[in-house]
Amino acid sequence: MKKITYGEGIREALREKMLENKNVVLLGEDVGPYGGTFGVTKGLWEQFGEERVRDTPISEGVIVGASVGAAATGLRPVAELMFIDFLTFGMDGLVNQAAKMRYMFGGKISVPLVLRLPAGGGISAGAQHSGSLEAWVTHVPGLKVVYPSNAADAWGLMLTAIDDDNPVVYIESKVLYSQKSEVPERMTKVLFGSAAIAREGADVSIVTYGKQVHDALKAAAALAKDGIEAEVIDLRSLYPLDKETIFGSVTKTHRALVVTEEVKRGGYGGELSALISEQCFDELDAPVVRIGALDSPVPYSQVLESLVLPSVADIVKGVKEMF
Repeated sequence: MKKITYGEGIREALREKMLENKNVVLLGEDVGPYGGTFGVTKGLWEQFGEERVRDTPISEGVIVGASVGAAATGLRPVAELMFIDFLTFGMDGLVNQAAKMRYMFGGKISVPLVLRLPAGGGISAGAQHSGSLEAWVTHVPGLKVVYPSNAADAWGLMLTAIDDDNPVVYIESKVLYSQKSEVPERMTKVLFGSAAIAREGADVSIVTYGKQVHDALKAAAALAKDGIEAEVIDLRSLYPLDKETIFGSVTKTHRALVVTEEVKRGGYGGELSALISEQCFDELDAPVVRIGALDSPVPYSQVLESLVLPSVADIVKGVKEMF
């Protein structure tokens, strides 16, 4: 085993697939010599050249549109938008073209596109650079959506994403880019629809993904001091979703708490909560609890940002109120 950062995990997966397949290309704003806003593509322009690592104009609509066209005509593009908030400019290309193209052409066209989207708050980047918009993309038929929480999963999920013949939305947590974790000497793919149990427990299931996995683990450690053993499920893949692992855990613990960083209203956490309530109703000893951000844009002020986003204390409080 060795330790690398979350950002390095993404980069090594990109490098591995680019060495393996000359049709894998990167594009986005400053992904070339600069190495990307968060340094993820650092060194790849020097290694593979500007034909395969392309800086683009500051136009997310162009980035997504060009990527869809490139994917439909034989390349396997990995596109980066600097912040998930800017997906609004590329939404038509993603939702009305990439997601629907295979269906509308009777399966005759594949769209092997990976769209990388740095997401979430925690770095005082302000309201237009701190969004958590996974509910927008998980709602769209035709898109696959993944959200890794550590370096190994970041690497393994990217290997799977690039090989997939369908458009994959690959969401990255900005606060995790520099966080190190262990990866095997030889990485393998992490299959879509395979959740991981980050911590085993018997009293309550905490269902989450991305940065919130780490908060949930901290909360579980605090709860254990009070005699409550929480099981933490890291979804890794939001669609396809590993329902079997979620339902199996809830059947064991009889309580479920869903925590996401997105605004709670209308969020993906609501979908998870509804699924558990529908499928595990007879197993539940308490209503499913949802924890998310307050109903507000993410503030620039670090103090206010910490108040808006869900915390470890919020998770602990939410679990204790279920007993």
